[in-house]
Amino acid sequence: MLNGKIPEGPLEKKWEDYKGHVKLVNPANKRKIEIIVIGTGLAGASAAAALGELGYQVKVFCFQDSPRRAHSIAAQGGINAAKNYQNDGDSVFRLFYDTIKGGDYRARESNVHRLSEVSGNIIDQCVAQGVPFAREYGGLLSNRSFGGTQVQRTFYAAGQTGQQLLIGAYQALERQVALGNVKQYTRHEMLEIVMIDGKARGIIARDLVSGELERHFGHAVLLCSGGYGNVFYLSTNAMGSNTTAIWKAHRKGALFGNPCFTQIHPTCIPVSGDHQSKLTLMSESLRNDGRIWVPKKQGDTRRPSEIPEEERDYYLERRYPAFGNLVPRDVASRAAKERCDAGYGVGSSRQAVYLDYAAAIQRYGKIEASKRNLANADADTITLLGKEVVKEKYGNLFDMYEKITGENPYEIPMRIYPAVHYTMGGLWVDYELMTTIPGLYALGECNFSDHGANRLGASALMQGLADGYFVIPYTIGNYLADDIRTVSIPTTHAAFEEAEKSVRERIEKLMSIKGNQSVESLHKRLGKIMWDKCGMARNAQGLKEAIVEIQQLKKEFWSDVKIPGGINEFNPELDKANRVADFIELGELMCKDALHREESCGGHFREEYQTEEGEALRQDDKFMYVAAWEMKGEHEWQLHKEDLNYEVVKPTQRSYK
Repeated sequence: MLNGKIPEGPLEKKWEDYKGHVKLVNPANKRKIEIIVIGTGLAGASAAAALGELGYQVKVFCFQDSPRRAHSIAAQGGINAAKNYQNDGDSVFRLFYDTIKGGDYRARESNVHRLSEVSGNIIDQCVAQGVPFAREYGGLLSNRSFGGTQVQRTFYAAGQTGQQLLIGAYQALERQVALGNVKQYTRHEMLEIVMIDGKARGIIARDLVSGELERHFGHAVLLCSGGYGNVFYLSTNAMGSNTTAIWKAHRKGALFGNPCFTQIHPTCIPVSGDHQSKLTLMSESLRNDGRIWVPKKQGDTRRPSEIPEEERDYYLERRYPAFGNLVPRDVASRAAKERCDAGYGVGSSRQAVYLDYAAAIQRYGKIEASKRNLANADADTITLLGKEVVKEKYGNLFDMYEKITGENPYEIPMRIYPAVHYTMGGLWVDYELMTTIPGLYALGECNFSDHGANRLGASALMQGLADGYFVIPYTIGNYLADDIRTVSIPTTHAAFEEAEKSVRERIEKLMSIKGNQSVESLHKRLGKIMWDKCGMARNAQGLKEAIVEIQQLKKEFWSDVKIPGGINEFNPELDKANRVADFIELGELMCKDALHREESCGGHFREEYQTEEGEALRQDDKFMYVAAWEMKGEHEWQLHKEDLNYEVVKPTQRSYK
């Protein structure tokens, strides 16, 4: 069994006691220690800034042209924190409980409680940085509701929370760059981990502009490279988002935890055709005020305005009255798929449901009319006032929807459908966020630790900033305190030579194939296999077929891929090929993991395991553990387990009714 290094003592005291007894590195020694950070999203930028502030010598890498391009910028709806500003019953424990329950009891208690504890500090930190959170009329920070909770704990900046938080972290990072504590490498991609005496001691990176390979030493390496949702080809992720950093670590011996745990987001603009290369997310915050429905009549082709109220099925409110439209993402996604599969879908594809703001506009309009003392306001005035309020809260999201679809969502209900969004799986890490490779850490979305089988909305930003600002500055010292006598290892060391040689040979092999199929076409085929057979619903037969199909696809890729251009130059197709090759291998492992997990939990619906009401049926007696996989060879992995012991929360069948 794997050792998560969870501190002893009561759950609520573990983090406090850990910080009180952890080893420290004195300021003079910090100046001699080099740390490499891969990725500049919220986890990477905050970690690099925090470690630079502490005095470490930090190198930070991103494949974008600026840290501000990191995919964290795309997060729209908000960030959770247990501040209880609304006085509606929130607390650290309730945030912890909601997160454990929302993850379908497949997350590690100690990590989630720590996350909940530091959540309030994140808000204070970001306010101090000048992040423009929305505020109430009196100046207090505003909150809104998100799925899976019955309190308002989500802080937000209109529909661009991720962007504002990333700018805050970016400013902190750039301050350290200016001070000389952090050296920044843009347009660089990590292609290998360098290990010396069993420890992570550096990386091989490729300059994406010149094509040159570079060697970089570090006493420790932090992976903050985000999720791997693009294994499905179509997802809400930025097109550059990939698995390469963590997959290279996995190939070097870092265990991969729960790879099949991916999140399906219920509020996405539906697929419009084969030409699409990515999907667009509409923030979950829209479910805060919008009502989701389909016609009660199968195959109804009437426009939504022509369907009277009594002929509409507000199916989430009907099936889950306690939470209604604010059920967690996995529940909402599965319910939408069920309605569409049963013939009640809307739009030309019949693979969509309505997200309707008409009732919210009327409700807000009446409140605003009362505020303005307009006792006899007519219907048009109330509608106009309501639209103004909705525009203030969600305007940029409504504008985005209209630009993409050509429809005015103030007048016509939005059409939405589930899509791949976030990945709960990732590198296995212990309580200190260290992988099974000493000196190699994984922060944010690229580790497995905090969300179990389903992430609650507005918790991704919380985890990224918690790991970077408030966790890693403590935990990394516990490792580096024993490393202060290790001088910088020159990059002429044989381990660097060997690592660079393996990267160069792989690139040369890719370029030598000169086949007939584009990287994009092979990626698209992988995505279809993954979505059809390892997506929202899956079964043993389909997963077995998928494994064989992916193995065949891998053979095709390495014998028939076509990559134009050269090696020592700017070559985006070569970059993409490197990433897709990793996605193909990851896809096979995801299917193996899904096949082995004979239960339905979170958004991972095994058709063989469901309740009489069609809900997910967990098998706690058999699968209450983290499945951590070790790569042993081609198409071969060994399963390791970390038992999940719940000391405080008693796992029950999840209900939002």
